[in-house]
Amino acid sequence: MSVLGIIATAGRWVAEEEHIYTDADGNVVTHSPLLPETAEIIWGGLASVIIFAAIYKFGWPVMKKSFAARTEKIQKELDAAAADTSSAATEAAQIRTAKGDIAGERARLLAEAETQAAAVLEDGRARLSVEVAEVEAKAAADLVSAQSRVGDELRAEIARLSSAAVDHVVTGSLDDATQQELIENFIARVGASA
Repeated sequence: MSVLGIIATAGRWVAEEEHIYTDADGNVVTHSPLLPETAEIIWGGLASVIIFAAIYKFGWPVMKKSFAARTEKIQKELDAAAADTSSAATEAAQIRTAKGDIAGERARLLAEAETQAAAVLEDGRARLSVEVAEVEAKAAADLVSAQSRVGDELRAEIARLSSAAVDHVVTGSLDDATQQELIENFIARVGASA
C-alpha cells in the first residue's frame, strides 16, 4: 500500500469515530478544551513528520555546508589576524631599531650642515671682500673721471663767456658801470657752475 492509501484509510477511520457536537446557539463544541480533534492530531502529526523529513533530507545538507563554510571563513579571518599581528610585531621591532639610529643620524646630519654652512660663509666673505674692493676701485676711477670732466666743462664755459665778453667789448664801448656789471655776472656764473 502507498503512503497516500494509508493516509486515506486513516482519514476514513477518524471520520467514522468523530461526532460533531453543537450547543444551543449552534456553535461547534469539541470533546476537550485542550486537545484538538483526533483527525487534526493525525493529519497534523503526519504533515509534521513529512515536513521534518523533507527538511532533514534537503535542508540539513545545505545547513551543514553553510556551517562548514562559515567555520572556514572564521578560521581564515583568525589566520589573517594572526599573520597581521606577527607582521605588526615585526614592523614595530624594525621601527624601534631604526629609532635608535635616528639620534646618531641626526647628529651626523647636523655636523655636516654646520661644516657646509661654515664653508659657504667663508666663501661668501671672500667674494664680498673682492666685490667691495672692485666697487671701491671703480668709484675712485669714476671720481677722477668726474673731476676731470667738470674741470673740462668749467674751462669750456669760461672760454665761451670770455668770447662773449670780448664780442661785447668789441661791439660797443665799455663804460665803468657796464664793465663792473660784466665782471659780476661772470663771477656769478662761474660760482653757480662750480
